[in-house]
Amino acid sequence: MAALKYWVWLASLPGLTNRSRLQLLAHFSSPEDVYYADAEEALQAGLSREQAERLADRSMGRCEAILADCAKKELFVLTMDDAAYPARLRNIYDPPVLLYGRGAMPLFDEEAAIAVVGTRRATPYGIHTAEELGYQMAREGALIVSGLAKGIDAAAHRGALRAGGFTAAVLGCGVDVAYPEENRRLYDDIAATGVLLSEYPPGSEPEGWHFPARNRIISGLSVAALVVEAPARSGALITANAALDQGRDVFAVPGPIDAPGSWGCNQLIRSGAGLVSCAWDILGEYAYRFPHRLHRSGETLPDLPAGETAEAVPGEVRPAKEPEVLPVLTSEQFRGLTDDQISILRLLRADCPLLTDEVAEQTEIPVRRVLSALTVLEIDGYARQSGARRFVPTVRLPEEE
Repeated sequence: MAALKYWVWLASLPGLTNRSRLQLLAHFSSPEDVYYADAEEALQAGLSREQAERLADRSMGRCEAILADCAKKELFVLTMDDAAYPARLRNIYDPPVLLYGRGAMPLFDEEAAIAVVGTRRATPYGIHTAEELGYQMAREGALIVSGLAKGIDAAAHRGALRAGGFTAAVLGCGVDVAYPEENRRLYDDIAATGVLLSEYPPGSEPEGWHFPARNRIISGLSVAALVVEAPARSGALITANAALDQGRDVFAVPGPIDAPGSWGCNQLIRSGAGLVSCAWDILGEYAYRFPHRLHRSGETLPDLPAGETAEAVPGEVRPAKEPEVLPVLTSEQFRGLTDDQISILRLLRADCPLLTDEVAEQTEIPVRRVLSALTVLEIDGYARQSGARRFVPTVRLPEEE
């Protein structure tokens, strides 16, 4: 906590840009050294005189209030020095000095994370396509990253949640602020089953300039960016450009040539972006990198129950088809299982993928042992991943017959 307060002090110090903070970190060995540096030393890091003089503000009241707020609201803080800070994000030109989060932080570097972005003023075609592709990619093992904005972002998150997958939302406000209000239910679902991230401290209201800045984080966390629907002037194109600058692949969904909302996507395809008509058009490019994550299923988004709208769908798992009848372990196979493996197989359900943390909580087995048991079960072919960090069984125990 002692070191963390210096990170929060630096990140919340008024008058500095994220880039100037990175310059200070590159020049000094730690935020604590920055804290004790004087203006003349800061000038050597490349700051302007005005920025350097900002370091004279050594008040800890602001950062102590932020940390207290995080503790009260059960938010986590991730600095660039933390092992859980994604290397793929750290290696972009302008990575955030720290991230505030709510939910469960995945190991992004081990995930086939796909950014899905598009216009807020989406057409029914765009909404359906984003939700369909979000669903398909999550079912096939990808982690969906977007910005929780209305329109395409919200649809992609919904699709991932309906698939029982993991989704990450990068916000242009504090992670404790549900914005826009119409996505409150979706915000709560992601907080419960995925992760909400922001470089802005708790309580930060959405500002117009926050959103273009957060787009670099959406693409930076991902291996590729998919643009579903975007007019000529669209924040989604900012994300696409950020992705290209970061060396990420860019994909786009084609649209009618006379549709204003498809102009950006069609131009991206014309410029070399990959054309997407199904999830595997993207994921097939990364199957060799994530062989234990990605698997082609061909499943499509199931119809909603009668009378239910897409906006009303909670983040619950709905099977796309009738659950298959799983084979039963033989007595010899059963005797080869450990107590941990038996407890986990007894808990897992084919129609409801569970996170490793959920398995640990419900079985009361330490997470380290849960991870070890699940790894062996995967190797033996008794369980598999269905979405990022979620598991389903591929067999039944003899007593379940």
